[in-house]
Amino acid sequence: MRSAKISRQTAETEISVEVNLDGTGQYDNQTGVGFFDHMLDQLARHSLIDMTIRAKGDYHIDDHHTVEDTGIALGQALTQALGDKKGIRRYGECHLPMDDAQVRCALDLSGRPFLIWNVDLPTHKIGTFDTELVREFFQALSTHGGITLHIDQLHGFNSHHIAEAAFKAVARALRLAVDTDPRKADAIPSTKGAL
Repeated sequence: MRSAKISRQTAETEISVEVNLDGTGQYDNQTGVGFFDHMLDQLARHSLIDMTIRAKGDYHIDDHHTVEDTGIALGQALTQALGDKKGIRRYGECHLPMDDAQVRCALDLSGRPFLIWNVDLPTHKIGTFDTELVREFFQALSTHGGITLHIDQLHGFNSHHIAEAAFKAVARALRLAVDTDPRKADAIPSTKGAL
C-alpha cells in the first residue's frame, strides 16, 4: 500500500499525519481548529485518500502555526507515500462548483513546488477562522509535497463556499494525479526518467 506516517514537533506545534493513497476517503482529523478540520475532511473524502491528522498548537497566539505546520506534514506524508512516483498519472485538474463559487485547480506532482493562488476570499474570517490561512495551508502543502499547484477562483462571493470549493477542487485533482495509470504502471511519468 502507498501509505505514510509523519510526525512533526516544534516549539509551536505537535502534528501527526497518516495517509493511504489507495484508500476510500475515510478521515479522522482533529487539529483543534473547527473550520480547518471541516476542510481537511473534504480533502480526504473527495481525494479518496484516507487521512488521520492530529494537531496541537499554540492557539493562544492564533491558528497560523497549526494550519501551516499541518500543511507541511501532510505534504511530507504525500511525498513519502508516493515514493518514486512510478505508475502515477502525475497530473490532475478539476472545475469545482459550490453554489455561488467555482474554483479551478490544476496540479502536477512534479517534485517542483510552485503555488499560483488567484483566490479572493471577501471576508477576513469564516467563523473564528482567519481566511488568509487557506493560502498558507496550500503554500505549505505545495512546498513540502513538491506540487506545482494552480488554484483559480472563477466565481464566488461567499467565503465559506470559495474556501470549500478550493479544498474540494484540489482533492479531486489529487485523486486523478495519484491514481495508477494501468497503461504505464511500471514507468515514471517523465521523459527524464525521474520525478
